[in-house]
Parts: sequence; C-alpha cells; structure tokens
Amino acid sequence: MRTATTTGPGLQVRAATPADLEAIAALHTRARAAYARNRVPDAPFDAPAEHARRRAAWERVLSRDTPTLCAVRHGTVIGAASYRARRSGARDAAPGTVELHQLHVDPGHWGTGVGRALHTACLHAWRAAGHSRAVLEVLWHNHRARTFYTGLGWRPDPDRRPAPDATHLTLVLPLDAYVPPAGQ
Repeated sequence: MRTATTTGPGLQVRAATPADLEAIAALHTRARAAYARNRVPDAPFDAPAEHARRRAAWERVLSRDTPTLCAVRHGTVIGAASYRARRSGARDAAPGTVELHQLHVDPGHWGTGVGRALHTACLHAWRAAGHSRAVLEVLWHNHRARTFYTGLGWRPDPDRRPAPDATHLTLVLPLDAYVPPAGQ
C-alpha cells in the first residue's frame, strides 16, 4: 500500500495509524448519523454509545492487518476507508476479490472530492496487490452512497440479487477492465 498521496489542495490520503482512531470513529459516527437521520429523524445515531461502538469497531480494524487509509486536510482526518481480500472460503469470493469494507467522509466534507480521493487510493492499492474484482455492500436506503458508487462504475452484483426485504445491496467493480470516470 502506498503510504501517502497528495490529491488536491491540502488533501492527502495516507495509511491510517492507531493515532487516527478517535478522529476516524468520530467522523464515522457523524457520517452514519447524517445519512440515517434522513430515515429516522429522532434516533440518537450520534449518541455516546454509538460513538463507542464505532470506536471499538475501528480499534479492531486498526489493530489487525486490515489496510486502512485516511484522508487528511490541514492536519485533520476527514475521511477513512478500509478493505480486505476476500477469503477463498467466503461466500461469492472469486480469486482476486477485494472487499471495500468501509468508506466514510465527515459530512462537512461531503461533495468535496474526499470520497473520490479515498476511492482512487483504494483502486491503486488493489491493482498493486493484483486484485481483479472489488465488492462492497451498501445500505439499501442510503441513496447518497449508492449514487456515489454507481457514478464510480460500481454495479449491482448479478449473482447476488437482494431479497425483497433486504437491507443491503452488493455492488461489484471489475478492476481489470475498469476505466475511471472523467475527473478521477
């Protein structure tokens, strides 16, 4: 994994470290609250208990060998992404498959290119590692995220049609034939 990429005015994507834990957990909590609030306006998605859950999850990610990137602008972590190679025994794990496990941007920076920069850095790392296919699961009701990924070339996995009551949609991106959209 490349450790640092400058992607725009004051924006850098680099490998995350344990020192980034609090910032990543806080931005993930804010991002989750912002998109979930559209669906359930009064739910306490940014309550301390939610932050504690996000912190514990990211602590596990950062303590393992899970590749994790963060986007930093002017010394502040404003986005994070983590991914992992799919194990050969995992469901629908074709050889060379990588899973984008998390990609979050602080809501104050939505629409500024931070998510795209993280995505581009992931693409470079995936190709360098020899992956040929990427998958992710997105919340069905998170139309903002679905639009973001569709705009980057991700498509519903034809082998994984969602059930009528599904909460997630599986998207796939073939990396060997991928041509980034203009501006990436």
